[in-house]
Amino acid sequence: MRAVVVAVVSLAAAACLALPAPALAHTTVSVGPYNIEVGWGLEPPVVGIWNTFVFHVTEPGEQEGVKTGVINAFRDMSATAVFGGVTKTLEVNSDPRPGYYFANVIPTRTGSYSVLLEGEISGTAVNVDVPIEDVEATALLDFPPSGSASDQDVEALKAAVTSLQAELDRIDSEGTSPGPDGGASYDVAVMGVSLGAAAVVLGVLALVRRPRA
Repeated sequence: MRAVVVAVVSLAAAACLALPAPALAHTTVSVGPYNIEVGWGLEPPVVGIWNTFVFHVTEPGEQEGVKTGVINAFRDMSATAVFGGVTKTLEVNSDPRPGYYFANVIPTRTGSYSVLLEGEISGTAVNVDVPIEDVEATALLDFPPSGSASDQDVEALKAAVTSLQAELDRIDSEGTSPGPDGGASYDVAVMGVSLGAAAVVLGVLALVRRPRA
């Protein structure tokens, strides 16, 4: 019985962590007179699918409010992909359009990525870590849906709730009396709290999964 309670609490925590987080899309940073935009070539980025890190480096043009692309921006500047404590120096290529650059990549993990830019552009020092949009699981594009891990967690959580409710009904019907240490009362109380927590999690998941009008 206690194992079932632990399972419910664990599944509830996993279901909460599975809720979606906001994405960043492209990010622009200013370094001296330069603007550097960093992001993914294909959005949303999906794990295991070929993609590119894209860069757009601009500076003020001759006309006020007009930006022009910077040529050879990566001559003295490097770009490093960062995922947690793992890094990879990128091979940055020039796009035919002035100021545009790209680096090929296949993201192998879901989660948060950033690109570390170090060096200089025409004498202006650059040292900035630029966060970009999170990489998503393939479930984002799967059709027809194959069933995500979160869906399986919800079903397992429902099964655990049903098991807990059945155990509570059995204790109530048998009129089990607590021992000197209050063991039975403790088990009933813990199961009641677990049922409440599970119900809250299921309610939140139902709201999140509800189709938007």
